[in-house]
Amino acid sequence: MILSGKEIETRIGDEIIIDPYDKNRINPNSYNLSLHNELLVYKNSTLDMKSDNEVERIIIPPEGLVLETNKLYLGRTVEHTETNNLVPMLEGRSSIGRLGLFVHVTAGFGDVGFKGFWTLEIFCVQPIRIYPNVEICQVYYHTIEGEHENYASGKYQGNTGIQPSLLYKDFTD
Repeated sequence: MILSGKEIETRIGDEIIIDPYDKNRINPNSYNLSLHNELLVYKNSTLDMKSDNEVERIIIPPEGLVLETNKLYLGRTVEHTETNNLVPMLEGRSSIGRLGLFVHVTAGFGDVGFKGFWTLEIFCVQPIRIYPNVEICQVYYHTIEGEHENYASGKYQGNTGIQPSLLYKDFTD
């Protein structure tokens, strides 16, 4: 089951940690997260799954930044989240999607026990000006049934910023 906004509020500080937290961002069944002012883009036009692909850092100025089409941008949420005994899920806000901006192309499924910032896979249909701190996506929570273990030692657990793909590590283990 998906938690209601009121239920999310009651679990803040216990099973759900969102930092910084603003109760005005609670929706009927989700919480809005905002875009940090930092982006990463891959330097090479051809990426290799078995390599640690080089990235370039871009800062979104207060006056905004126009994103190009056919280019993947990696961003992150301002908010650091932690979830215990729930499965966090990420979706773009419909107002953002209606502008042709996709904020998580494939990876909206979180693991129970995830702690960190959400890395956003940002892609646009047409050029669009984006701004730092805009409420860009929403996190919602599913209950989990059955015995489970919290995600503890994955490649992305406890991250401190934007995480480019670490898939190459799967080939070296």
